[in-house]
Amino acid sequence: MSNNKDKQIKEGVVVEAFPNALFKVKVADEENPVLCFISGKMRMHRIKVLIGDKVAYEVDEYGGKGRIMKRF
Repeated sequence: MSNNKDKQIKEGVVVEAFPNALFKVKVADEENPVLCFISGKMRMHRIKVLIGDKVAYEVDEYGGKGRIMKRF
């Protein structure tokens, strides 16, 4: 298992919301948005994420989806 220290965390803005807690997050320096899902703690505490919110997400090491860890 990898440690959280190895994870890459980026910040972006939610551009689009999909069913099942999936979101498109746009990062300022990248041209393509990233598909992200909400972390388990955010689901457990029922933290809502809306279009236009600034979020911090953890980049998947395999190049797939990201995981939204924090909403600002």
